[in-house]
Amino acid sequence: MPSQWSAEPPRVRAVLERAWAAEKGSTGLRNEALAVALYCEAARYGSAEGHYRSGLLKAKGPEGVRDPVQAKFFLLHARELGHEQAGQILMASGLADGRQAMPNCLMDDKAYEASVDFAEASYRQQLPPVKRKVAAMVAKLAPEYGVDPRLAQAIAGVESNFDKQAVSPKNAIGVMQLIPETAARFNVRDPFDAEQNIRGGLSYLRWLTSHFGGDLVRVVAAYNAGEGAVRKHGGIPPFFETRAYVWRVLKDAGLRP
Repeated sequence: MPSQWSAEPPRVRAVLERAWAAEKGSTGLRNEALAVALYCEAARYGSAEGHYRSGLLKAKGPEGVRDPVQAKFFLLHARELGHEQAGQILMASGLADGRQAMPNCLMDDKAYEASVDFAEASYRQQLPPVKRKVAAMVAKLAPEYGVDPRLAQAIAGVESNFDKQAVSPKNAIGVMQLIPETAARFNVRDPFDAEQNIRGGLSYLRWLTSHFGGDLVRVVAAYNAGEGAVRKHGGIPPFFETRAYVWRVLKDAGLRP
């Protein structure tokens, strides 16, 4: 996959890597429409690469995916975000002189959700050995904390794509993306140590489960946005990131209510 993705925030990179798997068929089923939907999710997070890859498939993808009007929108935004190749594709393809329109996936959660059916279990089986080992550790440790292994793996997958070295712009670290305050709260001395990090994340999930009376929607929302934000809003905070996070985690875990 493209080396420049290493500069993306871990959660965005996780989405891009799943989109790449769908585009190239590494999960056993090539699905460019799914790839566009996933790249579009990255675009909603402000990813230039998400806009670029969506635009590229909309400009040059197979029939049924190709849409020059939407391609221009994605590529223009990628260029505005500093993606040099996007401008080159715009000029070379003749799209620069055409119309543009905002794709539904950028503004309609339901349109996005309806287009995403990612084979998460197959994807995990295709991960590099070091990440498969981390994913297996998450599933093994989860029952010690009373956490469903499927939920734990889904959160680790969305947070870091099982990367024990992942660091976000907000200084969230490791497999479970623990911020320093959460790491300290649950006695994680070395957040880059995969087992310590996973145990810290599982401890937090156990605490959230107790705090919210087992309400998985609030538990997952709080893991993303903090328990204070969930209490303040009486449920999922009204942020795209948190809405998408809750939907994706519960869907990947097979635990949607």
